Amino acid sequence: MPRLDDLDAAVEAGLDALDTPPQETGPGRVRRILRAVLPPVAFLAVAIGIWQALWAAAFWPEYQLPAPLAVWDELWARIADAQAFGFVWTSVHRAVLGFLVAIVIATPLGLLVAKVRVVRSAIGPFLSGLQSLPSVAWVPAAILWFGVTPTAMYAVLLLGSVPSIANGLVAGIDQIPPILPRVGKVLGAGRLQASWHILLPAALPGYLAGLKQGWAFSWRSLMAAEIIAVSPLLGKGLGAYLDDGRTLSDMPTVISAIVLILLVGVGIELLVFRPLERSVLRARGLSGSVR
Repeated sequence: MPRLDDLDAAVEAGLDALDTPPQETGPGRVRRILRAVLPPVAFLAVAIGIWQALWAAAFWPEYQLPAPLAVWDELWARIADAQAFGFVWTSVHRAVLGFLVAIVIATPLGLLVAKVRVVRSAIGPFLSGLQSLPSVAWVPAAILWFGVTPTAMYAVLLLGSVPSIANGLVAGIDQIPPILPRVGKVLGAGRLQASWHILLPAALPGYLAGLKQGWAFSWRSLMAAEIIAVSPLLGKGLGAYLDDGRTLSDMPTVISAIVLILLVGVGIELLVFRPLERSVLRARGLSGSVR
């Protein structure tokens, strides 16, 4: 007859096995990568095939729907002469810098709105309203305030992304079980310690969702600003490249710019936000939620 100690050890081992994420073997990892890569590649192939078929059917004139090969030639030409890298660098470094500043501003603002009732009553509705305001609406105002300068670009970025990040953090804090802040208070944590060690970690899923949305808003804001405001002081980013295609009625250039803008968005999602989201969910025992 098994001893009680042996039964307890078996139960503990079973519970540990439940808490431990399953380790993937080599073949399992390969299958996971294939499941992640093949569907978007197949979708892209189908989309290009439909595009080619529509072009061959000549439903629209060439200047409205160019052939996929014409777009590829334009895109490859910009890559070969290194202009594409210059467009991407001009836009991406500006967007990343503005986004980091937005995080520094929006994080304490979100904490303040979430924890101080009078502040939430005063500015909470305005944050939600600003989040729903199209970012392009800020471009004329920013140009009048700061001229056609990089400062105007950063102003549009901040006005587009700060409300989303702050609202995401507020939503994450609102979903924290009340027992957690109480435990921190009982253990002697001050306001700053409670915010850093309790509120932010517990609100991380909502905060991360706000960061993703804030990045999307800042990237779209920047593209709108670069299309409208063109100046040698700003350099030539992806928005200006896109506007060049519109000005010249050159649809291959327009589509090439759209492809580059889309690639940046997909790259940031796969290289930054997807790993962050996966690590956050794994820390909460939800490793199967994000692949």
